[in-house]
Amino acid sequence: MASSHSSSPVPQGSSSDVFIKKEVDPTKHIRPVQSLPDVCPKEPTGDSHSLCVAPSLVTDQHKWTIYHSKVNLPAALNDPRLAKRESDFFTKTWGLDFVDTEVIPSFYLPQISKEHFTVYQQEISQREKIHERCKNICPPKDTFDRTLLHSHDKSRTDLEQVPKLSHYLDIVEVNIAHQISLRSEAFFHAMTSQHELQDYLKKTSQAVKMLRDKIAQIDKVMCEGSLHILRLALSRNNCVKVYNKLKLMATVHQTQPTVQVLLSASEFVGALDLISTTQEVLQQELQGIHSFRHLGSQLCELEKLIDKMMIAEFSTYCHSDLNRPLEDDCQILEEEKLVSLVFGLLKQRKLNFLEIYSEEMIITAKNIIKQCVINKVSQIEELDTDAVTKLADQMRMLNFPQWFDLLKDIFFKFTVFLQRVKATLNIIHNVVLSVLDKNQRTRELEEISQQKNAAKDNSLDTEVAYLIQEGIFVSDAFSENELTPITIDTTSQRNASPNSEPCSSDSVSEPECTTDSSSSKEQTSSSATPGGVDIMVNEDMKLTDLELGKLVNNIQELLYSASDICHDRAVKFLMSRAKDGFLEKLNSTEFITLSRLMETFILDTEQICGRKSMSLLGALQSQANKFVNRFHEERKTKLSLLLDNERWKQADVPAEFQDLVDSLSDGKIALPEKKSGVTEERKPAEVLIVEGQQYAVVGTVLLLIRIILEYCQCVDNIPSVTTDMLTRLSDLLKYFNSRSCQLVLGAGALQVVGLKTITTKNLALSSRCLQLIVHYIPVIRAHFEARLQPKQYSMLRHFDHITKDYHDHIAEISAKLVAIMDSLFDKLLSKYEVKAPVPSACFRNICKQMTKMHEAIIDLLPEEQTQMLFLRINASYKFHLKKQLSHLNVINDGGPQNGLVTADVAFYTGNLQALKGLKDLDLNMAEIWEQKR
Repeated sequence: MASSHSSSPVPQGSSSDVFIKKEVDPTKHIRPVQSLPDVCPKEPTGDSHSLCVAPSLVTDQHKWTIYHSKVNLPAALNDPRLAKRESDFFTKTWGLDFVDTEVIPSFYLPQISKEHFTVYQQEISQREKIHERCKNICPPKDTFDRTLLHSHDKSRTDLEQVPKLSHYLDIVEVNIAHQISLRSEAFFHAMTSQHELQDYLKKTSQAVKMLRDKIAQIDKVMCEGSLHILRLALSRNNCVKVYNKLKLMATVHQTQPTVQVLLSASEFVGALDLISTTQEVLQQELQGIHSFRHLGSQLCELEKLIDKMMIAEFSTYCHSDLNRPLEDDCQILEEEKLVSLVFGLLKQRKLNFLEIYSEEMIITAKNIIKQCVINKVSQIEELDTDAVTKLADQMRMLNFPQWFDLLKDIFFKFTVFLQRVKATLNIIHNVVLSVLDKNQRTRELEEISQQKNAAKDNSLDTEVAYLIQEGIFVSDAFSENELTPITIDTTSQRNASPNSEPCSSDSVSEPECTTDSSSSKEQTSSSATPGGVDIMVNEDMKLTDLELGKLVNNIQELLYSASDICHDRAVKFLMSRAKDGFLEKLNSTEFITLSRLMETFILDTEQICGRKSMSLLGALQSQANKFVNRFHEERKTKLSLLLDNERWKQADVPAEFQDLVDSLSDGKIALPEKKSGVTEERKPAEVLIVEGQQYAVVGTVLLLIRIILEYCQCVDNIPSVTTDMLTRLSDLLKYFNSRSCQLVLGAGALQVVGLKTITTKNLALSSRCLQLIVHYIPVIRAHFEARLQPKQYSMLRHFDHITKDYHDHIAEISAKLVAIMDSLFDKLLSKYEVKAPVPSACFRNICKQMTKMHEAIIDLLPEEQTQMLFLRINASYKFHLKKQLSHLNVINDGGPQNGLVTADVAFYTGNLQALKGLKDLDLNMAEIWEQKR
């Protein structure tokens, strides 16, 4: 047996399986099972889940059923008269899919050919040869029973006697009879038992028949009526469902006309809600309805059409809103329409509608400037519009007051334009925020619901554990408690949609006709826009928080962009007027007026939009820089001309300059306003009074003070040029210091003005002028410091450098005055001789020169400076006198020479102390004598 198993012709499954199974794609050969519509539904007899279509042994035992039929469905389908039957007999009843198809061969049974046994034959051939060889060498032993061999041979003989098939039955019957004779006892015993078994079956059949009769009577009396009632109730429920389904189909059938009505009233959101609701109903409750098979695609096309209509309507709205007259007081045009359009666009995820609004803003800004220019040019009769056709050229022909009024009008209309844009964007912003808020609240409600469900599950687990512990059936407990949660859920769903209308007045049909999609769409949230329009937010706004957040940021950026657009257009308008150097030719008053107008517009737009636009500010800064350069060059040129014509003589101080200085006494720098009307004529003063001190000055310094105040006031008028003005003012002050030094100390005035010589009075007057400028430098510094940013305070070091330069210049002038007297002392005392008369001619000459010096500076310099100067001059005098006495060998010995020198010195001291302001001067003349040898 082992060898027979090992040599079995059935191949074993292995990696080298000789059977090659054809790969068959089930999707290509297996037809999907399709359910046929129940055109002839069976009569329900109870619960739909417990009904059985098989015949009942009780009720159907005496009735004819389909199971008594001798012709079945395959026989009908295999009718040989198929050609005579109508081809659409089944298709018109059961659908287009019920057609004849070819029977596909089973892909589980491979096609076997001789090639499949080739490998097996190759493997078994060697064993077969060995087997034949062994059989020839060792013949089989004769171990069989002769009797069996004889019977075997006889049977073989009998089989061999069947030449024809007609004899086969006789031979088989003889063999059967032989076999029965061999087992005759068992056969007759079975026959005896068969009679007894038939008696038992007969009694059993009678008992079963009696039982069936009794059961049939019981069924007729006790069950048939109840079952009939159940069938009627089920039939009624089915009829109600059919009625509700038909009513729902009638409602869906009215979708397209209703959408058309809504679109005619621009109710895009309502139309989109109706389309989405209808699509959900078609997919969930009316799926497979043949009459609605094309409605879904029609609604999709209609939804695409609504998208195009909303975009076109929004573009029209933007054009109408932004291009209406700016004199109109209404901030928002048709707010309800705007809210509806925005909701529709958000619902359809058309988030690029802000680009349409942005493009319309650019066009409107261009039109505002163009219309303003046209209106202004048309009002001026002096302009020859026929000769100059281009609008830009006509605008350039306006003078400054006309052009300034035009610019003011443009700025005003831009401000109104931005206010309208802000109001419109606020409505859009509120709509987006309401949707975002609804998303967040919905998410919070879902989290709360999940927490409640988790708590409910925990409590249910606890209850189950308690029931198990008490020995109660858990299924019974659940069946008792299942109704309560369902009722609560149904009630909550109905309460959540108070605005929903029932599909029927029938109380039974009410829960059937309300779908999940329709009930969910009725749950909305309301908010209000600044204009008072209520915003209803649907739950089907399937926008993420990230998308809504980006949209909110884009709205804010669009408001910034509106401000930038207005500023850019204003810059282009300014640049078109500045091509011929018009702005650079403006005087200070005109430019300051223009600057203030532009700064006011910049502040207004910043207040409206929340961010400062830099383009117009940059243009203003550029023009301001040009203005500052021209301002500085004009005043520097003017100062240069004044210095080149200055003869360095004391000038009278007009009353207006004294008033100008008096206005600076409180530390505030500002040019006094010119008084209108007739003013009394006041005589000019000899000196300038500054905080109780007298300053004798030249005319150039008076004008320089006024120029300095113009710089300071320009900073107040144009704060953006503070740093540039500080640099230019520092340059101006340095220029005055260096140029005055060249003209006076350097004696440049001799060639420039034609002075014969630079006198001590010129030097003293120059020093006093410098001191006046130094006096006002701290005031100027404080003025600029109050208008600089803290990070710009380092620029104030320029004033420290200027102060040091001026002090150095003043010190050089003082040194020059001392040097003049020093050279005089050296010249006179070198010829001094100690002899009569007393006082000597040398000392008389020295006292005369000292008196001239005193007369030259006493009215120019203050008393303390005069005393300090004469102390230095006296030191020089003592040095030269001591040197000459040492040369003459005159000592303090009380001799005649000593007496002559003492008399001359006493004369010098008396004359010097007799001068104004030098009475208390300590000359200390005793130092001229050397110690007695």
